[in-house]
Amino acid sequence: MRDLLKIHFGYDEFRPLQEDVIKTVLGRRDALVLMPTGGGKSLCYQLPALQFSGITLVVSPLIALMKDQVDALQANGIAAACLTSTLAPEELRVRERQIAAGEIKIVYLAPERLAMPGFRQFVRTLPVDFIAVDEAHCISEWGHDFRPEYRKLQGLRADFPRSPVVALTATATKQVREDIVRELRLKEPRIFVSSFNRPNLTYRVEPKDKTFDRLARILDQYRGESALVYCFSRRDTETLSRDLTAAGFSALPYHAGLDPKTRGETQEKFIRDEIPLVVATIAFGMGIDKPNVRLVVHYHLPKSIEGYYQETGRAGRDGLPSECVLFYSPADCEKHRYFIAEIGDPAERARSERKLAEMVRFAELTACRRAFLLRYFGETDAANSCGACDRCLTPRETFDGTLATQKILSAVIRTGEHYGASYITDVLRGSRSADISARGHDRLGVFGLFSDTSKPELRDYMAQLTAAGYLGKEAGRYPTLFVTAAGKRWLRDRGTVSLTRPCEPDEPAAGRHSDLPYEVELFASLRDLRKHCAQKENVPPFVIFGDRTLIEMAYYLPDSLSGLRAITGVGEAKLERYGQIFLREITAYAQARALGARERPRRHRPETVRATSTYLATRDLVARQLPLSAIASARELAPETIVGHLEKLLASGEALDIEYLKPPPERFAAIEAAFRRSGQPWLTPVRRLLPEEYSYLELRLARLWLRDILDSE
Repeated sequence: MRDLLKIHFGYDEFRPLQEDVIKTVLGRRDALVLMPTGGGKSLCYQLPALQFSGITLVVSPLIALMKDQVDALQANGIAAACLTSTLAPEELRVRERQIAAGEIKIVYLAPERLAMPGFRQFVRTLPVDFIAVDEAHCISEWGHDFRPEYRKLQGLRADFPRSPVVALTATATKQVREDIVRELRLKEPRIFVSSFNRPNLTYRVEPKDKTFDRLARILDQYRGESALVYCFSRRDTETLSRDLTAAGFSALPYHAGLDPKTRGETQEKFIRDEIPLVVATIAFGMGIDKPNVRLVVHYHLPKSIEGYYQETGRAGRDGLPSECVLFYSPADCEKHRYFIAEIGDPAERARSERKLAEMVRFAELTACRRAFLLRYFGETDAANSCGACDRCLTPRETFDGTLATQKILSAVIRTGEHYGASYITDVLRGSRSADISARGHDRLGVFGLFSDTSKPELRDYMAQLTAAGYLGKEAGRYPTLFVTAAGKRWLRDRGTVSLTRPCEPDEPAAGRHSDLPYEVELFASLRDLRKHCAQKENVPPFVIFGDRTLIEMAYYLPDSLSGLRAITGVGEAKLERYGQIFLREITAYAQARALGARERPRRHRPETVRATSTYLATRDLVARQLPLSAIASARELAPETIVGHLEKLLASGEALDIEYLKPPPERFAAIEAAFRRSGQPWLTPVRRLLPEEYSYLELRLARLWLRDILDSE
């Protein structure tokens, strides 16, 4: 599996839990996998699919996500297809014929299609060896995106009782997990729960004070990068998008009120790096598999921690450093509370109030934000300091807050403990509002005692006193502050209280995306080249290569195809298709600046055949003169993978008698002539010179006898 990981996906190592999940699936056992967004869920079913001799079905609820994953798999040399409602009837029939003929390895489809009786009958005729259910929380009424069609997937287990089923999701409570296991009829599944920690994300919360100017400064730090800004309402997205465009940013709005064509075009432009910024409601983002979003901004407070975590999870899915900024104002809470009050079911209304209260707690935290998130999702052993949130990164000045504490607690008591933090703030700052005057609170001794203190700073002090247990907050639509028993004891006994003063927020650490001191100019050139290749092939740029891969290219400066092969994310198919193109760009840059290649340390080299390697099992079957199809069947691998083994064995000096596998003389002669005419070892240009009847597999097999000729030319 490690060899296939490098050959097809270009990675040397698995991420946490991936290897265990894959071993479970290959052992034909069911599994339930909980991994955060960007944790590598898709590889848990894409890689083992290559080991099964039959077809892998992947159920996914979103057409955009299916299309992106199929594009990426095809770019990695894996035969994949999706069956969606966007296909014309004839195109759908062609794909079904390809699937029935065994030409497709991984088939993506929506649950609605499986519910069609005619299509279900077609599926029953297929050799389905493995079933993956993505976004599995959709099967539960307790999930955040319940879809009734998912319940009809129960029949898959009856149709294919011996095929392992893996259910995957990014977020699921204990109740949702139990629903998934029951509704999908999973048999004694292994449960895998990955950490919710996203160490590459930096979390910041900033007070709403000159918010648009602050947002513009942050976005300016990320010019040329992909960013998302989430707003509360449709009107907010339109207004903010127009304002940002007027300020010189290329931005488009996205919300459910736009017509489907406009929404689709905006989404496509964002995925293809044609626009860097989308201002959206929470309607945007589900199924967006874009790995290089560097910044996610919440312009308004989300209504729950779950929603906030999911939306920030769209940043940095490639594992590179990315930023999550939340602008917070207590006024945002009132908008949510208005809609919560309209909920008819008392239990649901109370649940929504609790979720909003937790979101406010997060926004007003005085301690590590990451630790709060992890503990919220059940990781009780989370460290108290992460070094990657504003509370951990931004130094705060400690001062004697005894007098400030006395004034704040006194203000809460003297106003009758009937008001929220915003009102108490206005009283302490000396606001001349009509409400304060009407109630006579402008005549209190505490009125105006903090006239020189900003609202955010004073609110920060109140949050610290709440965290310390001196202040409490009543639940409900209009949460009011009260002085706790501990606070009253302190007023009586008067101890010393230390508070911290918030510093000016730092500018985001935008710019470099890696600890590697890569060539920034070359990285930019490689991104332009990637975009050109993507436009030519009509795929998103990240399908060609991810940012991490380009960064390694711009640091290690490989000067040969073998050096390029060592780069993370460069598998055999991409090396063949894009290797020479990117190598020319790298070597031209390096030669112009007299820079040499740097060696990349590697722990795994699939091109070196080891005694325990899977290649030797293939060698033994070749020695028995078995046909290619029989070897592939015996190894439960694709024929293309077997040819890859032969390439590695021959390159390592193994003496193989493969003459019996050579294409017939007339076909081999035509292939040899096409290779000579092309003058390159790559399959794609050769394939274009030959009739349709010549497959890529046949060309790759014939190339085994042409290595010396091609090398000399």
